[in-house]
Amino acid sequence: MSTSTEAPITDLTAGVEAKQKDVDGFVDLTQHEILALKTRFNLADAHTHQRQSASQEQIVASLPQRWHEAEEGLQSFYEKRFIEAFFRLHQQPGVAELNKTFLSYAASISTMVAAMFLKQRNLSVTLIEPCFDNLVDLLKNMQVEVRPIDESNLHDPVSIYDNLVRNVHTDALFLVDPNNPTGFSLLKDGRTGWEEVIRYCVDHNKVLLIDHCFASFALADEKVGRIPIYDLLESSGVTYFAIEDTGKTWPIQDAKCALITPSNDILDEVYNLHTSVLLNVSPFVLNFVADYIEDSIKDDFASVRDVITENRLLAKQALDGDVLEYIEPAVNVSVAWFRVKPEHLTASELQKHLLENEVYVLPGTYFFWHEPIKGERYIRLALAREPEVFAGAMTAFREVLARNEW
Repeated sequence: MSTSTEAPITDLTAGVEAKQKDVDGFVDLTQHEILALKTRFNLADAHTHQRQSASQEQIVASLPQRWHEAEEGLQSFYEKRFIEAFFRLHQQPGVAELNKTFLSYAASISTMVAAMFLKQRNLSVTLIEPCFDNLVDLLKNMQVEVRPIDESNLHDPVSIYDNLVRNVHTDALFLVDPNNPTGFSLLKDGRTGWEEVIRYCVDHNKVLLIDHCFASFALADEKVGRIPIYDLLESSGVTYFAIEDTGKTWPIQDAKCALITPSNDILDEVYNLHTSVLLNVSPFVLNFVADYIEDSIKDDFASVRDVITENRLLAKQALDGDVLEYIEPAVNVSVAWFRVKPEHLTASELQKHLLENEVYVLPGTYFFWHEPIKGERYIRLALAREPEVFAGAMTAFREVLARNEW
C-alpha cells in the first residue's frame, strides 16, 4: 500500500454533544454514516478510504488520458469493456456474452429498479435479516410488502430447503451474499447452499433477488472464492434479478458502477424499468474503473485483500475481550462484526462512549431492520481504511474500553 500521509482533519469543530444530539434522532444507517464523515475516526461506512497501491497510482496518473479517450469513444465500447472485465474478474464465464446486463451509478439505483419490478407485479418479498437497512427502506418506499427471514435459516445447507418452505410466505426471496454486516455466505459450502436456494425457488415459483455487492471479497478470500452462479441460475430456469457492484472494492473516491442481470423471462420488463431511471453511466467512469478491475486481475486482489486482512487482524487483537466478542465471518468482507458481551451495555450506549474519542462505529440496530432491539447486541466496524489511520482508531477505541466500568 502507498505510505502517503493522512489528509488533514478539517471538520472537528462540532462538539461531541452536538454529535450526540444528532445520533439520537437518526432513522437509518446512512444518516449515521453521513455524520461519521465529520468524525476523525470514521469506521461507519463501508466505502473504501484506504490509499492507492503502487499500480493504482499509475491508474490515477493516467486519468487525463482516460478522460480524453472517453470523449472520443463510443458509449457502447466502454460499457462492453467494463462488463467483460468485471465478469472475467468475478469468474462468471459467458455472462458478458448474454448481452443482458444493465449498468447504473450505484447499487441503490439497481435496488430501486428491483423494487419497481416487485411493485409493478404486486409481488411481496422476504428479505434476509440482518442486512444493510437501505434495502428494506427502498422496498418499503416503493410500497412493496417486506417480511424478514433470519440469516440463520441459511447456515446449514442440509436444512436450507425446509427452512425456506417454513419461513417464506411471499412471492419473492431477496438474499445478500456475502452478507453485510455478518460476512455470512452460502459460498462457504461451495455450490450446495446456492443449489438448495435455487431448487426451492424453482419448486415453489419464487422470484429470486440477489445482492452480490460484497462478492469481490469472496474472490479475495483464498478460502472461499466464487462459484459460476450465473450458470446455475440460467440452467435452473429460475426467475432471477442479480445485482453486482464495484462500490465497496477499490479506493476510487466513490466513482463506481452497479450491474443488473435478470433472467430471460423478465428481461424486457426490467429493461423498460431501467431505462425509465437513467440513460447511461459516465463513459469516463467506466473507462478508468475497468483499469482497476484489470489491476486486480493482475495482482490477484492483493491491493484489496492486504489492507482488509491487516485491519481485521488488528481489530480482533485490539477489541476481542471482556466487552466485545469478535464474530468470525464466512467471508472476510470489508467490515467486522462484534457482539456486545455485557448484558447491561447496549450497542447504542457503546457508540455514545466511543464518540467521546472521535470514533464512529455503527450499532447493530438498523441492520436488524425488523427487530432493531436484537441489534443492540452488535456493532459493525468498517475495515477499508488506511492501516495507520485504522491503528489510531483502535488505540482510541481501547482507551474508551479501558476507562469505563462495564
